[in-house]
Amino acid sequence: MPFFKITLIRSAIGLPKKTTGVLKALGLRKRMATVFHPVSPQVAGQIMAVKELVAVSEVEQALTKSEMRTNRRPDPGYYIETSATEALEARI
Repeated sequence: MPFFKITLIRSAIGLPKKTTGVLKALGLRKRMATVFHPVSPQVAGQIMAVKELVAVSEVEQALTKSEMRTNRRPDPGYYIETSATEALEARI
């Protein structure tokens, strides 16, 4: 089942109450927040009402908050093959 991945790019400060109400209905409270909604004509209409403020893409699967967090986490740049205690025990 496809989903809309909706990210709030621009702030709604100073915009009409109708626009801020649409953003609240979509679940977007802060800039750079991302939500997933199933593809439907109702959600598409809400997106069209705030199309200048959001970035939308269609994905096959919605991600959980923890999955999105792990996707954002950068590569540490190094890998630990064995711990120091394991290396010392192997020597003895």
